[in-house]
Amino acid sequence: MPRFFTDALRFDTEVKQAVIDGEDGRHISRSLRMRIGEALTVSDGNGFDYDGEIEAISEDTVTVRLHTQYKNESEPTLRVTLYPGMPKGDKLELVVQKATEMGACGITPVLTDRSVSRPDAKSAKKKQERLQRIALEAAKQSGRGAVPQIGAMIGFKEAVRNAKGTKILFYEGGGLPLSKCLPAGETEVSVFIGPEGGFAPEEVEFAKENGVVTATLGPRILRTETAPLAALSILMYITGNME
Repeated sequence: MPRFFTDALRFDTEVKQAVIDGEDGRHISRSLRMRIGEALTVSDGNGFDYDGEIEAISEDTVTVRLHTQYKNESEPTLRVTLYPGMPKGDKLELVVQKATEMGACGITPVLTDRSVSRPDAKSAKKKQERLQRIALEAAKQSGRGAVPQIGAMIGFKEAVRNAKGTKILFYEGGGLPLSKCLPAGETEVSVFIGPEGGFAPEEVEFAKENGVVTATLGPRILRTETAPLAALSILMYITGNME
């Protein structure tokens, strides 16, 4: 069943209705050619889904009559925010798409000492908007109940200071196995992944001084676009979110 996100939604004793407009509205009316009476699923982006049917279509605006509200079952119990070192080319697009499918709650690109890609403010903003669209489409496809937020690119030190929960940095120089980094009952994790050249030693020391645990993903050195997906897979598995 087609699935869409909207914050223009009411579900109470008086009104049970959602409005989908803009690009999604056009997609419903023009690309999918859906008609009044057809069923679809609407998500409020806060973990709840709604079964509904199209009540009206007006150009790019679709009004949906909602029937049933229920908790989305695909959202993980562990909130993972990725802080990938800014990579070259379109690697970050792949990371955002796949990390969304795997349950990440947020992704914030980080400018590190060894980041080759160093976009200016205008380019970074444009890229952020594109990545947010990719996250939205991946969330629809994978049945997520929320869309990961793509943060604006920030510096490494700021990212370390702002990160929440257990902070884990993957370092080719060694560290603890990931299974030993997560305290029992932890519900929030921040994951730092280096760019193509890895983290500079000074960055690793700064991270340690600010409460970050260094970890390893095994004896093989993974590419910058592979490491965050491997880390997410392990984190979701050991917390029961892959069952």
